[in-house]
Amino acid sequence: MANEPEKQVGDSEFMDIAKDPAEARAMRKALQQIAGGGAGEALKEMAKEVLSGRVGLRQATQTSGYTDALAEKVQPFREQWDAMSETERQSRAAEGQRALDEYRREIEEERLTAQRQNLQSGGTHSGKNWSLY
Repeated sequence: MANEPEKQVGDSEFMDIAKDPAEARAMRKALQQIAGGGAGEALKEMAKEVLSGRVGLRQATQTSGYTDALAEKVQPFREQWDAMSETERQSRAAEGQRALDEYRREIEEERLTAQRQNLQSGGTHSGKNWSLY
């Protein structure tokens, strides 16, 4: 069982911070990317801890080792943002909005698929894998 992948929290874990399910999904996907590497060992560890459910995102962002590593990674992005023209910023914001809209479409399709499957199975549910998002 050591080779078994670690279970991860779902989008709903981030609804206390996110404004909607699409933002929660974006947070989860960003953490998955960070957990995959490239952001440094401290942030990789933080992402894995949050995704496993051992630590909440709010708690992780209040842990000094994680906060320091995050601040170090955020600073170059902040400098790039500040150096952008208003047109470039609007373009980046539109890209972000398109990504959220795509997540919304995914979530709706998943909801509709689950409804169809539930109807096809006679409306019964095993009780496993429940999620609101």
